[in-house]
Amino acid sequence: MAALKGEKTLTELAQQFDVHANQITQWKGQLLEGAAGVFGHGGSEASVPVVDLKALHAKIGELALENDS
Repeated sequence: MAALKGEKTLTELAQQFDVHANQITQWKGQLLEGAAGVFGHGGSEASVPVVDLKALHAKIGELALENDS
């Protein structure tokens, strides 16, 4: 979280938490990728409902005929 805030440089954070700067960069990337999934960005295609266009067009046609009557 400290890396996301941007209040300190990567070098300062690495010294503060006694880790390599590359590790912080990797963690930051993983956090950003995971956060996108939480809010629906970058989600899997399996979560998208399948739409039957033929059935929808048929229903539109039915409703149009009913409205014209």
